[in-house]
Amino acid sequence: MWKVLTAKRWKLLKAMAGDGAITLRKVARRADRDVKAVHGDVHALLAAGILRKNADGKIEFPFDAVHVDFMLEAASHARGPW
Repeated sequence: MWKVLTAKRWKLLKAMAGDGAITLRKVARRADRDVKAVHGDVHALLAAGILRKNADGKIEFPFDAVHVDFMLEAASHARGPW
């Protein structure tokens, strides 16, 4: 999951949330990033099913909010604590 949802991609999602379908260039302007770099991130998010592309070629983040909940625990050590 963290390979897909990088910090820069989270910023893209935040810039798009609740706004409907918008152009790739508009996404890049909102995120204050280069269009070519945003293009790669958008395609990774499209492949993961997080974004959608409509018939007009515009990109859509079809959610108003995202909640991620996870827990990270230390692995147990067979020889005891270090």
